[in-house]
Amino acid sequence: MWSLLVICVVNALLILNTGALKIPRRSTKVPPGFVTTRGREFELEGKPFAFVGANSYWLPLLLTEDDVERTFKTMQEAGVKVLRTWGFNAINATELTSALDSGLTYYQVWNSSQWVLNDGPQGLQRLDHVISTAGKHDIKVILAFTNNWVGYGGSDLYVQWIAGAGQPHDVFFTDPRIIASYQSYVKTLVERYKDSPNIFAWELMNEARCLSDTLPAGPNCVPGSNTLKTWYQQQSDFVRSLDPNHLITTGGEGHFYWKKPLEYWYNHTLVSDYNYNGQAGEDFDHDMLLPNIDFGTYHLYPQSWYSELDFPGSNWTVENWGLQWIDEHIQAANNIRKKHLCELG
Repeated sequence: MWSLLVICVVNALLILNTGALKIPRRSTKVPPGFVTTRGREFELEGKPFAFVGANSYWLPLLLTEDDVERTFKTMQEAGVKVLRTWGFNAINATELTSALDSGLTYYQVWNSSQWVLNDGPQGLQRLDHVISTAGKHDIKVILAFTNNWVGYGGSDLYVQWIAGAGQPHDVFFTDPRIIASYQSYVKTLVERYKDSPNIFAWELMNEARCLSDTLPAGPNCVPGSNTLKTWYQQQSDFVRSLDPNHLITTGGEGHFYWKKPLEYWYNHTLVSDYNYNGQAGEDFDHDMLLPNIDFGTYHLYPQSWYSELDFPGSNWTVENWGLQWIDEHIQAANNIRKKHLCELG
C-alpha cells in the first residue's frame, strides 16, 4: 500500500531578485497538461487543480510492467491524481552481480569518482515506463533526484566516492566536484522528461539534512550557516535553467530555525527541540522565499522524532503535535504567500 500524500494550499507570491545576477524564472505560459500556480491554487489547463496523492517511492522498483500497470489502475480507481517517487537508485560496482541476478532496478553504478549511468531495460527504461503509465491513468509524478539517507544509494555515495573517507555528510552540499556530479545526473533526468506533462514537479532531494544516517554533520553546517538554503538556491536555479515549465520543490522535512526555538522537558532536563532550532540545516521560513522553489514540503514522523515523549500516560500526544506541526507550516506559508505540500511518509 502507498503512503498518503496530502496537499495543503495557500497563496503564492512571485519573489523577484533585484540583484545583478540574472536568475532563470519559470515560464508564465506553460505547455498543455503542465501543472502551474495561480494565486491560491495549483492550476491545470486554466482550472484549479486540487488532489489527493500517494508517496509511492517504490514504484520504479517493481520488476514487471504488469505490476506497474495494475498499481496505477488501483491508484486511479482510488482517486489518486499525484504521486511522489524516486528518480534514483544507485549501487556500488560490487553489488552489480547481485542486482543483475535479482532484477533490481538501478540507475547509477559507482566504482570510481564518476558513476556509470544505466539507461537500459533494468535502469531508466523502467522509470520511463512509470512516467508514461502515469499519464495513461491521468496521474502526475513528483520525481526526487537523490536521497539524504543511505537507502537506495543516496548522497553519501557521492561523498564517499568523490570526497573520500573521513568527510562529513554536508560536503555533499558544498564540494564543487560533488555538486557537478549531482547536476550531471539531474540534467540526465530533466532533459529526459522536461517535455512530459506527466511530471508534476522536480524534487531536489529527499529530506536534506546536515547529517545522514551514516555520516555526521561537519562544522560548516550548523544553525544559521545557510548551507542547505544556499544549495537549494543553486540547484533550483540550475534545474530552472534546464526546464522553464515544471514546478520545483525542495523535498525537505520542513525543519524550522526559530530565534526562540521550542523546548520540552525530558528526564528532568529542558531540551532544545531539533525540529525548531536549526540543527537539521533547514530554515523553512526562509528556504521557501527562494525564487525557483515553487512550493514547500514538510514531513512528519512524531512517533520516531519524539519517542521519549510518546508513552502511555504522557500528556504529549502524536495527534496534538501533528496538528501543531501542520498549523505551523500553514502559518509559515501564509507569511510568505506560497503553497506548501505535506508528505506523510
